[in-house]
Amino acid sequence: MFWHMACLFILIATPGISAASATGHEPVAGLMDVRTTFSDGAYEVEDVARMAAERGFEVLIINDHDRVAMEFGTPPLRNLTKKKLELSAINKHGANRYLAAIEDAAKKNPGLVIVPGSRSSPFYYWTGEVPGKDLTAHQHERQILTVGLENLGDLETLPILHNGTSTKYLLMFKMEILLTVLTLLAGTILIVRGGFIRFTGLAFVITGFVFLINVNPFRTTPFDPYHGDQGIAPFQLLIDDVAAKEGLTFWGYLEAKPETVKMGIVDVRREAHPEVLKESRDYTGFAVIGPESVSLTDPGRLWDSVLIEYCKGTRKAPVWGIAASGYRKEGIGNEQMGSIQTVFWLKERSKKGVLEALRRGKMYACRGDYPMVPRLDEFSVSTPAGDKSAISGDEIVLKDLALIRIVLSSTEPPGKPVNVRLIRSGELVKTFKGTLPLKVEYADTPFKVGEKAYYRIDMTGSGSLISNPIFVTRESGS
Repeated sequence: MFWHMACLFILIATPGISAASATGHEPVAGLMDVRTTFSDGAYEVEDVARMAAERGFEVLIINDHDRVAMEFGTPPLRNLTKKKLELSAINKHGANRYLAAIEDAAKKNPGLVIVPGSRSSPFYYWTGEVPGKDLTAHQHERQILTVGLENLGDLETLPILHNGTSTKYLLMFKMEILLTVLTLLAGTILIVRGGFIRFTGLAFVITGFVFLINVNPFRTTPFDPYHGDQGIAPFQLLIDDVAAKEGLTFWGYLEAKPETVKMGIVDVRREAHPEVLKESRDYTGFAVIGPESVSLTDPGRLWDSVLIEYCKGTRKAPVWGIAASGYRKEGIGNEQMGSIQTVFWLKERSKKGVLEALRRGKMYACRGDYPMVPRLDEFSVSTPAGDKSAISGDEIVLKDLALIRIVLSSTEPPGKPVNVRLIRSGELVKTFKGTLPLKVEYADTPFKVGEKAYYRIDMTGSGSLISNPIFVTRESGS
């Protein structure tokens, strides 16, 4: 108890500069998951960039839908009898135009870092057979945000249903291709022989081409919508593909309210799908704040479950939290541009700096009634002497107490009540009640030697705010 109080006194008595500033990180307000007229947004890329810059943002990540298409054909020739429904999206308008528009907007707004991204629906499957009656698409709303893909081919070849052509999966259909080649060869021989038999040969050739078109081996994904639920595989394929292209992936809204919506004459079923956080691997993070409520960040729930997997060494990297604004137009859902923000801790105000911050968990998510949004001025863990300090995304080794410092403020008038929860490895350590601005300094009891744990915080009341974790390993004090 003596050391607990002594260390707490030291922390209060020596405020100094923030841990983030000491390491060269500065807070930079940003927007993620903003859409434009390239998909279902109301404004051009240039207009969105201008609006963001005028409202004081320095980072803008645009996540237009990359492909929104559905096809349904009747057996046995599904690809020949198919009807297609396609909505506005990046690859419908042209990925080259999309990337050029972002580059042009960046030139016109030099104080704004604009990072290209996309919103992907990698897979869906059908139940029912009759459009307009019982035909229903499932899992189309399992969407993943990609960030940082800047090459034309990267977007055009994403493994999404109906997303262009590729030779990547030709070997998967080697038997079908072999049968087609043999059919075409037999037909050609019969045609060359002439006479009445050439008509049989012509039938063989036509059959071969029909079969090849119906198989459709030149696809960007090995999956199709006719074979039911394929589990996590189609989504993991996208995650792996983006990672191979050095991009980042974030799961979107995982707790969608169950409902059926219309897409043309087709029913699209929406369901909550939080289990994907556990089932998928190697994604960068997920939306901890968005237009829809999120409960997966409560102590002991799924976010903590996957973070503990990382601490135990069964997951290669932590899962970070972002704020996905879902912004399309002023007033939709009573939202304004800037109500839902991702604030980055940056060393460098550039695309490289933003991508590095996202990759390393150097950001926090917040929501308010724009322009009145809460701010996390500091969240750090340090040694009693202050010789070691860590911020979100960092890992630190401590021998004794973990000294936690939390500093919150707001653009609102002072005096707004808030609740701040300090969470350690899924367990609620302490709840602090107060008003903004608020400063909390707390010394936590040592945990088991050799154990890796983490701290994170959330805030509710005057808006909401969620930090990313700081990982702490305790070593022997001897």
